[in-house]
Amino acid sequence: MPWKETQVVDERVRFIAAVAEDPRGNFTQLCRRFGIRRQTGYKWLERYRELGPAGLEDQKPVAQSCPHKTPDAVVDRIISLRKQHPFDGPKKLRARLLELQEPAIVVPAASTIGDLLDRYGLVRPRKRRLRVPPHSSPLDPCAEPNDVWCTDFKGHFALGDKTRCHPLTITDGASRFLIKCEGLLRPNEELSRPHFERAFCEFGIPSRIRSDNGAPFATKSPGGLSRLSVWWIRLGITPERIEPGQPQQNGRHERMHRTLKEQTANPPATTLADQQRAFDRFRREYNESRPHEALGQTPPAHHYEPALRPMPTKLLSLEYDDRFSKRRVSPCGTITCKGMPVYLGNSLGGEWVGLAPIDEDEWAVQYGPVQLGYVLVRDGKARLEQVG
Repeated sequence: MPWKETQVVDERVRFIAAVAEDPRGNFTQLCRRFGIRRQTGYKWLERYRELGPAGLEDQKPVAQSCPHKTPDAVVDRIISLRKQHPFDGPKKLRARLLELQEPAIVVPAASTIGDLLDRYGLVRPRKRRLRVPPHSSPLDPCAEPNDVWCTDFKGHFALGDKTRCHPLTITDGASRFLIKCEGLLRPNEELSRPHFERAFCEFGIPSRIRSDNGAPFATKSPGGLSRLSVWWIRLGITPERIEPGQPQQNGRHERMHRTLKEQTANPPATTLADQQRAFDRFRREYNESRPHEALGQTPPAHHYEPALRPMPTKLLSLEYDDRFSKRRVSPCGTITCKGMPVYLGNSLGGEWVGLAPIDEDEWAVQYGPVQLGYVLVRDGKARLEQVG
């Protein structure tokens, strides 16, 4: 006990002792001698009779009532919702309470819900994350559903049976709608393409598909084209890629990946089939009921509509304007220019590209909407100079 508090208690003990020595004495004068009011004197006597010397110490004030206290029924409802949705924070839980529209419940503020979760031990401390400076994206924004679909492979992980799962994910950039979440054994074009086909048949054809620079979405060939992205172009889709080392340019998709890992792979399932069932449950919850802050705490399904362009029955023929002369790429990936071979990459084997003259020894080479580079003829040799 601090020294000043000890002095105060000793003074009160002397007051109690003085009252005990002369129980019939003048109580008013005794209180005046100790510098206290009669009401205070009676209070110390009553506390001493009930608690002994401990009753003479200062007591912390205890509120008899709290008019702003959250009702117990509301607290119970919040805790129940948190247990049903253990990864939801205060804002999402508040959105769920508002959606229930229960007249008996007055929904508290998100800050109050956060305090309640903390009080009942339902808050997990967040790990410190390395924050990188914002990077302005050279990519066009996605304002409407199906303007841009975002795709990537979530980092692979081992299942209980020691096989590795490579989750292929596709989202709509504007509405955050999770179109596909499929666990694959390998991240290649052969296993990925059927899932894109099913997505196109179910949801239509987007204007663009955004990806990173890894396989099977891109290669180091001219224009970064892979067989998968060549197929997209023949369907009327423009592939676009983020800059190397700039994952924040596809930040909406990357943020979804973090939630996906937390809720489906911690810990992983035993088999790929079990893991796929977890992915399917996550996709349904993510699209249909999980509130999203960027969407006004509403789920993505409230904002997404399938594309107006259906999956074509046959691949489109690429058209080039009058500036271009067409060349067919050989199976080994080359074209000829002034009788000299120019390598464009195996992914374009059998496709038609366009050459537009710029100078007598220079031609621009294009495949659909993608510029591949420039063919330069120097010293009797032809070579391709790639863009960027």
